[in-house]
Amino acid sequence: MNSRKEQREVQMFKRQTRGSTVCRSCGKLVGVNDNKCYNCGASNPGLWGYSKLIRGISYGMDFAKVVIVSCGVLYVLTLLSDISGIRMGGGLSLLAPSVEGLFTFGASGYVPVFSYGRWWTLLSAGWLHGGLLHIAFNMLWVRQLAPVTGQIYGVSRLVIIYTVSSASGFLLSSLAGVPLTIGASAPLFGLFGALVWAGRKTGSSALGRQAMMYAVILFAFGLFMPGIDNFAHFGGFAGGLGASYLLNPLKREGQRDFLLALFCLAATLASVLLSIVTV
Repeated sequence: MNSRKEQREVQMFKRQTRGSTVCRSCGKLVGVNDNKCYNCGASNPGLWGYSKLIRGISYGMDFAKVVIVSCGVLYVLTLLSDISGIRMGGGLSLLAPSVEGLFTFGASGYVPVFSYGRWWTLLSAGWLHGGLLHIAFNMLWVRQLAPVTGQIYGVSRLVIIYTVSSASGFLLSSLAGVPLTIGASAPLFGLFGALVWAGRKTGSSALGRQAMMYAVILFAFGLFMPGIDNFAHFGGFAGGLGASYLLNPLKREGQRDFLLALFCLAATLASVLLSIVTV
């Protein structure tokens, strides 16, 4: 049984040189060596024989787990980077990393973006958190929202929506003059926006209404809680709505979406590393 599984895995990672595969753009069968898809016109639809590998990685990725593990690791690193600066306040500030630690790993806001020219923090800030309750609350929502969004749009498009929402949320926050801002809530509001659009596009009014209801409640909650960046929330929601408008949930995702998602992940990782090396 294990040997068959291993054989399938080895086969998946091999380059396909003959036969048929699925077009990276429209999902129709094409020859692996075809220069053009005769259904949608996409060039090199078989991606040099690696189409099967790309599909396997895309469909098998648990993006919620990627976010939770990555945010957890970065939270611990921001604490360890300045142990003496750890804050033990109440509420969302319980076991909070120092401002210096957050800045080092890519916090965004008016000061980093406009005073220090660290524009890439628009991507890194969504993976950082300012306290134990902050990260726990956000990761619970990631666990709830990411799988649903991924089922509707596909995993690759989920990554794209998440990344665009992070950038748009922290861009608006920086333009609004918020000195320093972090947290996964900006891209999470982007997922709310994507679900609202999916409800409208697919005719699932219950889905759209529920997503909008939660977004409004959490936005209102942020009006009364100190330290909540509602500019990032609003910008993230708008970014998710805009990205999902371009990524039709009724259309099957293709290899182009995967490659764009791969670029988003690489750019996000680069933003964290660039933040560290440029302090």
